[in-house]
Amino acid sequence: MSNTLQPGPLPASMQLDDNGKLRHFLTIEGLSATLLTEILDVAESFSVVATQPVKKVPLLRGKTIFNLFFEPSTRTRTTFELAAKRLSADVMNMNISTSATSKGESLLDTLRNLEAMYSDMFVVRHADSGAAQLIARHVAPHVSVINAGDGRHAHPTQAMLDVFTIRRHKPDLTALRVAIVGDILHSRVARSQIHALNTLNTGEVRVIAPKTLLPENVEQLGVQVYHSMAQGLKDVDVVIMLRLQRERMTGALLPSEHEFFRLYGLDEAALAYAKPDAIVMHPGPANRGVEIASSVADGPRSVILEQVSNGLAIRMAVMSMCLGATGGGKG
Repeated sequence: MSNTLQPGPLPASMQLDDNGKLRHFLTIEGLSATLLTEILDVAESFSVVATQPVKKVPLLRGKTIFNLFFEPSTRTRTTFELAAKRLSADVMNMNISTSATSKGESLLDTLRNLEAMYSDMFVVRHADSGAAQLIARHVAPHVSVINAGDGRHAHPTQAMLDVFTIRRHKPDLTALRVAIVGDILHSRVARSQIHALNTLNTGEVRVIAPKTLLPENVEQLGVQVYHSMAQGLKDVDVVIMLRLQRERMTGALLPSEHEFFRLYGLDEAALAYAKPDAIVMHPGPANRGVEIASSVADGPRSVILEQVSNGLAIRMAVMSMCLGATGGGKG
């Protein structure tokens, strides 16, 4: 697959089984508010598992889950692995750099071999947009696929853990103003966040960035666009900072990181534009002094570490729902 692969339209039916229950989790697009709310509610029930003496439930005992990470991400892979283990599943982490795909074997041939090992789920992270969707179209009927991030396209579990974190602090999403700040252009997280927030009828979703870091026609995603922190952060309830994704940038999109922080970094002065009880989020990893000051990242309004903890509950919820162990919902 090339870096120019783009995912085609994805009907909701591709992510749901014949009963309307979740089979794959590839993107937020096309899923209903009812189903997203159910994911949040199931995650809420799993959030107490971490506080128990035995941090396991037997829902996925006997199931085999493969983490297929074609792109490095220690934090995301670790949380998926831990979530699967807390559901009592057997987990295999594939080192793709030494797998058959690096020896000339095709991706789909590799999948067939893994399916022959009686796999039940693939958690896929790939640098190409649409990779998880391609895999989902070719897996056996009993296998589920979760997208752990594909190119610039989507990162649905990250978006859901972010919404879960917001809902825990500010339950009425319809009354909220949420600002997403930074490298919107290269961020699969931002796209998934925008779709999730709008599907759940969040009051207002804003993006704040220089024009060079915004996709064309970004307004069509249902956001208000700002190029000034003073205007964009005015009276917002939630501030979500994004990292600069230098590895995806081509050309001179920014004058310098220092200049970016001066104009779009979140320090105490910029945060003062938001509501006094606004919370600060970051999907990580954070570039301190580039998009966020340490005083804010570690400050009393930061919920960044809560996002990490909440990722376990969300991923447990999605895994269990996809494998029919709990929940489900009409799309």
